[in-house]
Amino acid sequence: MYICVCNAIRECQLREAARRCPGDPDAVYEALGCRPQCGQCLDDAAELLIEERMRACTAGLEPA
Repeated sequence: MYICVCNAIRECQLREAARRCPGDPDAVYEALGCRPQCGQCLDDAAELLIEERMRACTAGLEPA
């Protein structure tokens, strides 16, 4: 599923980047080599980052 249509960022890409890159959605987008365009995805992206990082913590993995 696409999270960011403007940059064609899929959920799996954002989840992977969340595990590698600390910071807010802007920092994660930068790690993916882009930046938010229209901004409609930022709330969903922020929720997904929190969810993925919580999952990593409960699995005993250290986020980057």
